[in-house]
Amino acid sequence: DKAPLSKSLLLVPSAISILLTVLFQHYQKFFAYNLQAIKDDFQIWRLVCGRTICLDLKDTFCSSLLIYNFRIFERRYGSRKFSSFLLGAWMLSALFDLLLVEIAQYIFGITINSLPSGFLGPVFALFVPFYSSIPRVQVTQVLGHFSITNKTLVYILGLQLLTSGSYIWILALSGLVSGICYNSNILKVHRILCVPSWVAKIFSWTLEPIFSSAEPTNEVRVGMGATVDIQRQQRMELLDRQIMMSQVAQMRRQRQQQGGMINWNRLFPPLRHRQNANYQDHRPSEQDTPPPTEVSEEQVARLMEMGFSRGDALEALRASNNDLNVATNFLLQH
Repeated sequence: DKAPLSKSLLLVPSAISILLTVLFQHYQKFFAYNLQAIKDDFQIWRLVCGRTICLDLKDTFCSSLLIYNFRIFERRYGSRKFSSFLLGAWMLSALFDLLLVEIAQYIFGITINSLPSGFLGPVFALFVPFYSSIPRVQVTQVLGHFSITNKTLVYILGLQLLTSGSYIWILALSGLVSGICYNSNILKVHRILCVPSWVAKIFSWTLEPIFSSAEPTNEVRVGMGATVDIQRQQRMELLDRQIMMSQVAQMRRQRQQQGGMINWNRLFPPLRHRQNANYQDHRPSEQDTPPPTEVSEEQVARLMEMGFSRGDALEALRASNNDLNVATNFLLQH
């Protein structure tokens, strides 16, 4: 649940990329993904450096956001299985990069000496399990026809990353192919390219305490969605629905008290009360007016401590039937 590997991939490469761009620009040549140096001079170390650290801050930002969204797989599979997927996708995408460059040169006559650097192959590979295993939950619609789901933003980030460079489509294609190979268990790749248990234990003892964090205590788990993200989204939808229903109930109570647009009860009392009514004052009886909702002063004080006025706190608590959480969300959104 703490996703230490995702946090390390989010923080460490991003920090190194920023340092190389701002302070140590003369060291950027060591992190360039130079295919010609790899093939001609056998500089295999460039595969590690060139395919780990981004030299473009825009690629760093987009890939970091994608890794943050894909942390759901580490929570679902565990850190060892997630790291095995990243390792297998990283190695397979490196092989497919070289093959696609040779194919492009053989078919189209395009000579590609270098590719965009960064941890991009495994990031694009994660789109395969994201598409196949993450459920699609509709959030809203645009113009009545185009659906906006919980996965739309992730696809937009992937499209932005895909259009950031001229030859990044090679990395995207190799990443998707490697993700398909690893996810569909072609040639039993997941058994060959996996992280050994003793390596996982070493990193669990050393790095996990650094990048781990405690689970939030102010969140109450609900048995709704299959994952934590879906539960949070459904919880927000439930709160919005409760707020909407409380507003409708408040409007109905106001209409019943006022009798619609005009308070006809004040002008013409009901026939069943006319025999005992005082015709000199045509005020309605006390039974016709519903009693006001009692509001807890303790809840009013808690809302006032958050910075809301007493009048707004009273109105929100009455509209939400004294539900402090619904009243708080109502005041924050209005």
